[in-house]
Amino acid sequence: MRTFITGGAGFIGSHLADALIARGDSVTILDNLSTGSEKNIAHLEGKVTVHEGDIRDKELVDKLVAESDTVFHMAAALGVKNIMEHTIESIDRNFVGSEVVLNAATKHDKRLLIASTSEIYGKNPNQPLHEESDRVVGAPQKIRWTYSDAKALEEAVAHTLHKTHGLKVTTVRFFNTVGPRQTGQYGMVVPRFVQAALKNEDITIYDDGSQSRVFCHVEDAVCAVLSLIDSDSTIGDYFNVGGVGETTIKELAETIINRTNSQSVIKNISYSDAYPVGFEDMQRRVPDITKIKNSINWQPTHTLETIIDSVAKSFS
Repeated sequence: MRTFITGGAGFIGSHLADALIARGDSVTILDNLSTGSEKNIAHLEGKVTVHEGDIRDKELVDKLVAESDTVFHMAAALGVKNIMEHTIESIDRNFVGSEVVLNAATKHDKRLLIASTSEIYGKNPNQPLHEESDRVVGAPQKIRWTYSDAKALEEAVAHTLHKTHGLKVTTVRFFNTVGPRQTGQYGMVVPRFVQAALKNEDITIYDDGSQSRVFCHVEDAVCAVLSLIDSDSTIGDYFNVGGVGETTIKELAETIINRTNSQSVIKNISYSDAYPVGFEDMQRRVPDITKIKNSINWQPTHTLETIIDSVAKSFS
């Protein structure tokens, strides 16, 4: 199978490339290396074809899609800090770039999986979140939600192209995917906490740390992606992919300190000290993964403890 991954040098994309190579597929990657990294795929040198370029390059994307059997659209400008600091560029890449990929896949009648996000649900207080949960987002001036808006529009375009032009698309909404190769540079909490703990540095949590999340190991997420795209029954549908075991950010920090035998101390700072004006957070984000369990019999295998151990090992 000839596979094409946009964002294949990124965190999830590079793990997906590993899995595709392991099962015998040929892999072509397109990445502009803005949030991805060459070191994420250095071990695949000679095993994959890599193009450094942008998903907004219509001619290049059209060519690479035409040459593939299956397309995994994983490229995105992501990370809260990144979105806050590079808002216009992020919106353009996440929406305009996705439109280029979606149109190419439609034109060439390719099987497509697009990586969406739990961010589309916004700050909906009704938890856990299932696939039909409403989007609840803040005012346009709350810049954090521009990522949610762009990805929601991407999903809407994909859904429309499926209905009107038969696009063979499956949408995955990732919830707090973590694991080796993820960087804390853009605000991702687990690698940031683990790195601080391994150095016995202070672990900084925002507000009182009572915000809660559920984390999913990238290995589990990639297994879900492959199972979804291998099943024609998922075409035209959309699925949450997330872990199990809700934890507060304060509890997460405490667990990481314990698992790494760290001497780190937890420090609290306000959101206003950490982010510019326009930031807004949600108190809880918990996935309902009933739909994907019933559809393809997938469920995560990692616990929070094994996730932390895996991330810590990758930094050692």
